[in-house]
Amino acid sequence: MGMLKLILADAAISFLWVFCTSCIGAATEIIASCAGVEGDRKFYIVFGLIALLIIVFSALAQAIGGASWNPTAVLAFSGVGVGDSIFNLALRIPAQAVGSAAGALAIFELMPSSFKGTLGGPSLKVDLRTGAIAEGLLSFIMSFVVLWAVLRGPRNAALKSGIIISTTIALIVLGSGYTGPAMNPANAFAWAYVNKSHNTNEHLYVYWLTPLLGSLAASMVFKRMFALGQNKEKTA
Repeated sequence: MGMLKLILADAAISFLWVFCTSCIGAATEIIASCAGVEGDRKFYIVFGLIALLIIVFSALAQAIGGASWNPTAVLAFSGVGVGDSIFNLALRIPAQAVGSAAGALAIFELMPSSFKGTLGGPSLKVDLRTGAIAEGLLSFIMSFVVLWAVLRGPRNAALKSGIIISTTIALIVLGSGYTGPAMNPANAFAWAYVNKSHNTNEHLYVYWLTPLLGSLAASMVFKRMFALGQNKEKTA
């Protein structure tokens, strides 16, 4: 796929990702009401919807030539040498941010007023330093697991998806009391833009700088670990 088409694909899939994931809250309430589900059991509906969206969007991303809705993902693969150049990243990441912001604006306008309370992005629930460390660590783990699953994990596509989905859900639970969490700067930017907080130091530090550094660190550790493994095999 040409770079222009990939940039447009990134923007489009980022738009759809934010738009669709923002419907999870409303969809959960509707499903829970119809099924008579109450209390903490609603979380099973949430996690099921998250898993479904990851499966659908992963397939969609492959179908349109490797598009992505997460800057940490494209940075991680670039860091291990199987992704984009720095120049291409400088084009793709802004496209993902713009597409995500457009998705948030669209769903905010279209969501019925009775469900608008379910909308919103990640928010900092601790002090700035703790939040930055948490978001960086979560992004590191997520990026490393994705790299391993895609490049070194099982060949079975269902198992790959299962590993990524289970890790995503586990990290969402772990990070819920710290930063939301986001683990996706473009998604965090989308709702920060809606709330006019996208240019604050808090947003830039917690939801852009540390996740990208965490992703880059994951790619470096992954590359080092498996390079060492290859060297040992050659020596043997």
